[in-house]
Amino acid sequence: MTVSGWFQIALYVFVIIALTKPFGFYMTRVFNGERTPLSFVLRPLERGIYFVCGVDEREEQPWITYGIAMLTFSLAGFVVLYLLQRLQNVFPFNPQGFDAVSPDLAFNTSVSFVTNTNWQSYVPEQTMSYLTQMAGLTVHNFVSAATGIALAIALIRGFARRSVKTIGNFWVDMTRCVLYVLLPVSIVVGLFFVWQGVPQNLDAYTQVSTLEGAKQLIAQGPVASQEVIKMFGTNGGGFLNANSAHPFENPTALTNFVQMILIFSIGAALTNVFGRMVGNEKQGWVVFTVMGLLFLVGTASLYWSESHGNPAFASFGVDSAAGALQSGGNMEGKEVRFGIANSALFATITTDASCGAVNTMHDSLLPLGGMVPMINIMLGEIIFGGVGSGLYGMLLFAIVAVFVAGLMVGRTPEYLGKKIEAKEVKMAMLAILVLPLSMLGFTAVAVVVAPGLAGLANAGPHGFSEALYAYVSATGNNGSAFAGLSANTPFWNTTLGLAMWIGRFLFIVPMLAVAGSLAAKKIVPASAGTFPTDGGLFVGLLIGVILIVGGLTFFPALALGPITEHLAMQSGTLF
Repeated sequence: MTVSGWFQIALYVFVIIALTKPFGFYMTRVFNGERTPLSFVLRPLERGIYFVCGVDEREEQPWITYGIAMLTFSLAGFVVLYLLQRLQNVFPFNPQGFDAVSPDLAFNTSVSFVTNTNWQSYVPEQTMSYLTQMAGLTVHNFVSAATGIALAIALIRGFARRSVKTIGNFWVDMTRCVLYVLLPVSIVVGLFFVWQGVPQNLDAYTQVSTLEGAKQLIAQGPVASQEVIKMFGTNGGGFLNANSAHPFENPTALTNFVQMILIFSIGAALTNVFGRMVGNEKQGWVVFTVMGLLFLVGTASLYWSESHGNPAFASFGVDSAAGALQSGGNMEGKEVRFGIANSALFATITTDASCGAVNTMHDSLLPLGGMVPMINIMLGEIIFGGVGSGLYGMLLFAIVAVFVAGLMVGRTPEYLGKKIEAKEVKMAMLAILVLPLSMLGFTAVAVVVAPGLAGLANAGPHGFSEALYAYVSATGNNGSAFAGLSANTPFWNTTLGLAMWIGRFLFIVPMLAVAGSLAAKKIVPASAGTFPTDGGLFVGLLIGVILIVGGLTFFPALALGPITEHLAMQSGTLF
């Protein structure tokens, strides 16, 4: 751990804080249907889209209709993407002549990109044609991110509105998100990436001769256009298999920093949108503070862990002068270009924010370092999480927290003037507990059946961690993985695909029910018995509830995996 490393982390935090309020102000105007600096260009296009699609932007939807529209859109997107992969060998823009994708892999990939997970059981540059990458994967990088943001806005409206049955219009929210938020930034930053050296072309792969005289194919293509929305929409499905560890996707230290900013920018800004739309910006900053504290603890823990050397190297005398064990830290699987601090920061950001586009290999993390990303995803990526999902996940925890507070003060709990009653608490807990049911249930099956065990590269606690992390990442719609897992088999493709569906849609439906119930409630004036939710007391309570729920749910699995592995590594019995 170095002064330079901490400075880089501090600079990143400063930039995110500085962006939160102005970006939040802009997004609030977008979703309130107010005029923005881009309206004179985009408003005619927006109206044209509504006209062609037969959407009345003035017609709002109750939560059930909103949810049906979202599910219908997601199902249609799944079918189209599945067919595009299965038929890519007969479509154009396939200069490498890639064959059709197998049924189980096409299923897994379609679910993955529709749910904003972007898990990749395949090598993209050896599997997907340019058309599939552009018209399939990149398009879903936009619309799946827009869907998550629209859902967060719907829940915010539930808190902000009173005595109404509607929470907005899904088609309008998604359209405005793509047009006014995702596209403008993607165009500008995409051009910046091209300037920095990220490829953007439709040429066939380039064959070169190595110094040894061997032939090598260098993959290229429309990389920059997919790279920017991959990060900005917290998707993670890169054009190249190595994602942001590949110099074509992340060529310079500047692109690395910009990519990290992109990942957190929408999630952070949505906290400000929340505060503005409920009429109390302090509430947004409270949520931001909770997310920020959890993020800093995770980053510090991961940085500390990876700054220490791997005990397995001690017997080899590697960089052990003066008793120091690998003074450079655990550099295995790290980006030498960016160092331990940036790799630790990137790994924490991507697993906080539902983005699998890491610039370090999680399988190379030391046990406690690998446990940090795992915990981040287990909690539902509520730390500036996947665009939209982090905020609505945090707000569901807030509902549970004020319920606990209400029990302590002996009155009906309230949050933002809305009474939190049995229905809201039941739906919130149903959504929260769906995640561990999927994560732990699928893991339990995978580590005892032959097809599951066949995909694990390691035995013992690390093998268990490989399986656990896979289902944690899939259910949490993150998309990263421990590299030792061989997931491109019918068993893993199918079960991981099911985990992605569960983690996305069985979480969303109860959340929308909460939004609809809250929107129909009246505002209750604060009184002397109202538990304050805009100060440090609520920050501590909310963090406590999150840690208790997460600890009770996941600690046994963590003890079987990374904690046991850490103890075995320290005692020298693991290798």
